[in-house]
Amino acid sequence: MYEKMSKDIKIIAEICSNHNNDINRCYKLIDKAKEIGCYAIKFQLFKLDQLFHSSFIKSNKLNKLKKRELNLDYLPKISKHCKKKKIKFGCTPFDLESVDLLAPYVDFFKISSYEILWENLLKKIITKKKEILISTGMSNEKEVNNIIKIIKKVNHKTKFSFLHCVSAYPAQIKECNLNSIPYLKKISKTDVGWSDHTVNSLLIYKLYRDFNVRLFELHFDLDGKGWEFKESEHCWLPNQISELLYFIKNERIIEGKYHKKPSKSELKEKLFRADPADGLRPLKKVRGFE
Repeated sequence: MYEKMSKDIKIIAEICSNHNNDINRCYKLIDKAKEIGCYAIKFQLFKLDQLFHSSFIKSNKLNKLKKRELNLDYLPKISKHCKKKKIKFGCTPFDLESVDLLAPYVDFFKISSYEILWENLLKKIITKKKEILISTGMSNEKEVNNIIKIIKKVNHKTKFSFLHCVSAYPAQIKECNLNSIPYLKKISKTDVGWSDHTVNSLLIYKLYRDFNVRLFELHFDLDGKGWEFKESEHCWLPNQISELLYFIKNERIIEGKYHKKPSKSELKEKLFRADPADGLRPLKKVRGFE
């Protein structure tokens, strides 16, 4: 059985290309994300010829990525299934047209770290009046402040959150710079989450406990057979997320109370301590004589 999520934590299962362009696999990913208690599931919508310059595609033999484009016919089906399962549906658009295609179906938009400089994309997403999550990988102070400025100018009522992340796959712990989170909170005056590329439970727990982070985006695969999972080391499997959530949920129970006395499970074992009179186990009263 999978451990249900702590009520004050929200995990977004980022599918990326782990859907393998199979609608039934999409459904299974949604179902599993819901089963382990994820708040939302997120896909990516890109078209190869609008993601890279044509000369770069040819020189780097990127045509293989064409098969990873999410089938547009899946959008209403994914949306319907998410509503049925009562899990939020979000998506990252990588071109202006995709914003319009997604708007009728998604509960929120996500802006990738790689698109953070593209002001027209952000402005168009703002007009859809949906919640926006913005990854800040590779960005600096000036770029983050520019995002805030644009949001306030276009529609100051826009609900948005930053996700601190490191755009490396996988990301090294020594480069995570978690102290960027309180800084981002201060300048944005909004909640700041974490988009993970480490697959490190200890790091997630530290963010939860010491940095008061409650929103996490975790790259998610069903069974280790997803396209992205097989090519990288930054995707979580269901049991890994479940174990993480189990620990967070049971943290206070694990800590216990400020005293020293035997636990309930130790009470029987107390009788089998060495008797102080002769050093033999069990105690004399258990042996049947005083």
